[in-house]
Amino acid sequence: MLNKIWNSFFFLALFSSLYQWFFLGNGDIFSAVINSIFDMSKVTVEIAIGLIGILSFWLGMMKVAEQAGVINRIALIISPLFQKLMPQVPKGHPAMGSMTMNLSANFLGLDNAATPLGLKAMQDLQTLNPKKDTATDAQILFLVLNTSSVTLFPIAVFVYRAQQGAASPTDVFIPILLATFASSFAGLLAVAYKQKIQLMQKIILLYFSAGAALLMALIIYFAQLSSEALAQQSSILGNSLIFFTMIAFISAAMWRKVNVYDAFISGAKEGFETSIKLIPYLLAMLVAIGVLRASGALTLIVDTFRYLVASAGFDTAFVDAMPTALMKPLSGSGSRAMMIETMNTYGADSFAGRLASIMQGSTETTFYVLAVYFGSVGIRYTRHAVTCGLIADFAGMFAAICVCYWFFG
Repeated sequence: MLNKIWNSFFFLALFSSLYQWFFLGNGDIFSAVINSIFDMSKVTVEIAIGLIGILSFWLGMMKVAEQAGVINRIALIISPLFQKLMPQVPKGHPAMGSMTMNLSANFLGLDNAATPLGLKAMQDLQTLNPKKDTATDAQILFLVLNTSSVTLFPIAVFVYRAQQGAASPTDVFIPILLATFASSFAGLLAVAYKQKIQLMQKIILLYFSAGAALLMALIIYFAQLSSEALAQQSSILGNSLIFFTMIAFISAAMWRKVNVYDAFISGAKEGFETSIKLIPYLLAMLVAIGVLRASGALTLIVDTFRYLVASAGFDTAFVDAMPTALMKPLSGSGSRAMMIETMNTYGADSFAGRLASIMQGSTETTFYVLAVYFGSVGIRYTRHAVTCGLIADFAGMFAAICVCYWFFG
């Protein structure tokens, strides 16, 4: 999928460049394309260097949390919910522990820890699968929750916003939280409808009520604020929550007699390695997107969509961020590059820049997650997994647009 997307960007750029050269007489188009390649290559290095420090720091803190048992504690809290949502998984089965650990790691933004835990959960669920090439109900629900899972700390989004010059990189914190909750809730409802899961159970209602109460409290509080105060309060809440959470991680580690410094250094080393590994992927996508924009192809696509939206009588301010939304289900590196390119073009604090950031943090990469997780156990028939995953994606993107208009419109 990623190979086809990457190749298509260059061929679309070629056709657009040839059109401008032959029919519009724009002889400078190829110079613009080549300059874009050099510019995006330079931007890639600048972004990667800026990532090293904060990503190393955050993964260091996450390693402290991991060794302090924070993930285990969160897993214990949410495991009763999954026992009700997945009755076909026997109580005490290893799959239940793997799934809750994976989703807990995702909740904290521990991507490096979440992926191996997710693969282990899929393998454990496969032991209960009577048809080894067909996804079970439990596997589908797990995958949809994974692709739409709530991430409390979208640190990478904050880092990229800071790199692009955002005045307050965390002012999108609450909008991302609201959008990702909408995505997860829509995904769960879609799966529950298809699998006829009885949601009117005491345990499920208790968890839903707690989540709904938190969301309503946030909505009621922010509904009272002026448009200027919304972004400010989102930033304050985001920064304070991140700081107090870090203090809680350190305190929990000290309580359990963990060597906090050594744990932090161990995680920070992983952060450095992760930053370096990102460079080729970020370079590939940023250059391809830069070529697409320089050739005029991306502008043509966006303007066509803008015309259709305007013809329907809707505001078009959100259109410039739509490339990120369209890329998100297909490619994580692609959508990340689209977000960066949008901020680079329009500004990190522009409406489009903020909306692209919210979209990037609202869902996971559906097709990639399904391919990796199902592929790891040899599943070929995914049944309703793709449909439910895309429903969650659509809900997340629609919610992202709505909350961005609310906070920054």
